[in-house]
Amino acid sequence: MLEVNNLMVFYENALAVNDISLEIKQGEIVGIFGSNSAGKTTILNTMAGLTHHLKTREQRRGGTRITITGDMLFQGENITTMKPRQRVERGIILCRERHPVFRDNTVEENLKLGGYLRKEREVEEGMRFVFDIFPPLTRLKKRKAGMLSGGEKEMVAIGMALIAKPKLLLLDEPLLGLSPHMQQEVVRAAVRIREHGVTILMSEQYARPIMPVVDRAYIIENGTLVMIGTSLEMMENPEVKSAYFGT
Repeated sequence: MLEVNNLMVFYENALAVNDISLEIKQGEIVGIFGSNSAGKTTILNTMAGLTHHLKTREQRRGGTRITITGDMLFQGENITTMKPRQRVERGIILCRERHPVFRDNTVEENLKLGGYLRKEREVEEGMRFVFDIFPPLTRLKKRKAGMLSGGEKEMVAIGMALIAKPKLLLLDEPLLGLSPHMQQEVVRAAVRIREHGVTILMSEQYARPIMPVVDRAYIIENGTLVMIGTSLEMMENPEVKSAYFGT
């Protein structure tokens, strides 16, 4: 579904992503794991087109702070230089880290904003799907998003992404700052979302809650891919268990 070939991203003289190639197949849940500042967010932002957007904006100002090399194919189409909106239109949807919601808007208003490129009927269908995946949001429809807990905000953020009708859903550290119970709820939701035909790529620092449900995992250190394997292979690897499972 998505192929990333020899991706490199530089911020001035700092190498953020170092010659990474990876593949996400239709219907998979794939995990990217690594410590803080390993390059996970840069990879997802580049897939979503945000890094290219920043590079283009820099060039308009005469700057060359950001350099990107390599290419990306989505369903056989080269999307390397596509704008973020064009990628959204093709079904690549990013849910960014730290529960990005519009704090002064209600839950319902936030969800509708997620469907700004969709028809009214599609938004209504999407909202029914979100409330089915995340039942607690049903009673919170009219509450301001800024008044929600971290877990509730994460539900809203993922819900906004779902209403955009993703084919490939990019979840950047969706468990960050959540309680163990809420982490399990988000993981459970990811499995259900996949059952509805959405392919998922999740990045995380702490692998324990996610590793059992991923089909394949990539381990990133200092912007470099150091290990690839199935869920079972990773869970049986003592180095991975020590570094990412807290054991």
